[in-house]
Amino acid sequence: MTALLELTDIRRSYPSGDGEVEVLKGVSLSIEAGEMVAIVGASGSGKSTLMNILGCLDKPTSGVYRVAGTDVRTLDGDALARLRREHFGFIFQRYHLLSHLSAAQNVEVPAVYAGAERKARLARAHDLLRRLGLAERGDYQPSQLSGGQQQRVSIARALMNGGQVILADEPTGALDSRSGEEVMAILHQLRDQGHTVIIVTHDPQIAAQAERIIEIRDGELISNPPPSAVRASAPKEISTAPASGWRQFSNGFREALTMAWLAMAANKMRTLLTMLGIIIGIASVVSIVVVGDAAKQLVLADIRAIGTNTIDIYPGKDFGDDDPQYQQALKYDDLLSLQKQPWVSSATPTVSQSLRLRYGNIDVAASASGVSGQYFNVYGMTFSEGVTFNDEQLNGRAQVVVLDSNSKRQLFPDKKQVVGEVILVGNMPATVIGVADEKQSMFGSSKTLRVWLPYTTMSGRIMGQSWLNSITVRVKEGYESAVAEEQLTRLLTLRHGKKDFFTWNMDGVLKTAEKTTRTLQMFLTLVAVISLLVGGIGVMNIMLVSVTERTREIGIRMAVGARASDVLQQFLIEAVLVCLVGGALGVGLSLMIAFTLQLFLPNWEIGFSPLALMTAFLCSSLTGVLFGWLPARSAARLDPVEALSRE
Repeated sequence: MTALLELTDIRRSYPSGDGEVEVLKGVSLSIEAGEMVAIVGASGSGKSTLMNILGCLDKPTSGVYRVAGTDVRTLDGDALARLRREHFGFIFQRYHLLSHLSAAQNVEVPAVYAGAERKARLARAHDLLRRLGLAERGDYQPSQLSGGQQQRVSIARALMNGGQVILADEPTGALDSRSGEEVMAILHQLRDQGHTVIIVTHDPQIAAQAERIIEIRDGELISNPPPSAVRASAPKEISTAPASGWRQFSNGFREALTMAWLAMAANKMRTLLTMLGIIIGIASVVSIVVVGDAAKQLVLADIRAIGTNTIDIYPGKDFGDDDPQYQQALKYDDLLSLQKQPWVSSATPTVSQSLRLRYGNIDVAASASGVSGQYFNVYGMTFSEGVTFNDEQLNGRAQVVVLDSNSKRQLFPDKKQVVGEVILVGNMPATVIGVADEKQSMFGSSKTLRVWLPYTTMSGRIMGQSWLNSITVRVKEGYESAVAEEQLTRLLTLRHGKKDFFTWNMDGVLKTAEKTTRTLQMFLTLVAVISLLVGGIGVMNIMLVSVTERTREIGIRMAVGARASDVLQQFLIEAVLVCLVGGALGVGLSLMIAFTLQLFLPNWEIGFSPLALMTAFLCSSLTGVLFGWLPARSAARLDPVEALSRE
């Protein structure tokens, strides 16, 4: 009959300086199913190393170890974790309970890694605690339990997945005599129920209660009586096939998420400090994106206010060209031809000259422009008083004038309504028919006094010229300004027989402003992203410290069956969860910043787009994955024996 556990010439060496220290020296041992065995020896004799090899926590340097006939050398890390999870149960001298979990949750841990359903494992955990006399202690934290009660919880955890083999390392070493007797009584009951119990101890009184005592000294067995045939039975065949299926994965992910949340909640201050960098980084990114967009819209609105989507036409080759042959290039017929084009919303000529304005004893200088009634529509201007010119006034060269707000304030400082008043424009009397609103812009308000007259009046009555100084065309919404400019140039070139004019497209100013604001916003966003990266580095740093602090916890989880991938997943989820919660708080902080800015800057249209919020959470997730990977991998690579030995 195949022995349950069989060791053949097992040797284990550890590096020491330039050489090696051999702890186990050719140990050969067989343990049958159902036995109660005690392994005794002085400190340093190698009994703990032997137990770690028996429990598949450690691997021998040489030799063969078979569990139910299966050579453990053929098993990979996941298969060994499955073996520990489903066939071995560990009872430690120091209990090794997870301090942030309740008694029932500690008992559940092996079943979590086995993929058991939550309800089923919770019911089994409470049933085991009831059998061990802890029915009323399931919700207690380990710190609320006595030493004996904590050891019972440890025993219940060992039995959670069946515990065919119970490995007890000094199970009574940290207990008083009464609690020790209770624990030994429980181990005898487990033996009677068919479990194989292996006790590692240096206490001869504890060892005497076993059916078989194996003594080890300096890494060699000095006493190894044959197994008892009374309790020997066919060992349970082990399975090393990995669990599979989407449901198993989803359950594992959900449980890893739950455990990550519990670990975060157990260290609130550390978690909050970890989140702080992410909160500041995300708040910076979102605030700059949102506030930057509002600032950009304000800038563009101010640019549009001075007349965008317009094309100005001037005589000559370029600005400053005063060649006499080009000065009379633009005619009234050009204006009429442009107004008929389908892509033209409105067009207005300009004939301008500096003149004196007089009213009573007030005499001021102003810029007088002869325009059509569509001028104010072209530049999106409104009237605080009165109206613009009509066709009758244009055709009749009417002596009427529209003032701007500055002119009204200078000429009529004490009057609220000025429509109907008569002023002198140059030497021509003109009746005021309207007051155009002053343009408030981020570029500042013009301090030049401006007045507008019908262009027919300006050219015929004041200047005596038959040509236009310029034409301004407003392109219809939906038409590309660049295409309209090409068609305009082609039309006037055909009319004139040559290109004796040039154009100035205000849409280019808008595009330049958009590019400039976008560049500035990208620069500020880059600065904010740097702060997010700094926060991510903080997450990585604290998570690395967390791995160091929680080394023993990692060892416990590996001992009860956690695979390296399970540990990696848990720590990675913790990092992502920290970053996501920090991201949510960062978005909330950016909302507060935006609300505060809205109070002080009411003209700013600050709004949160779904894209900005999605970007924030994507940044949080990527930060968690990017900076959580290294600490998670560090945790997953820990050696379970070394991890368990740390305090």
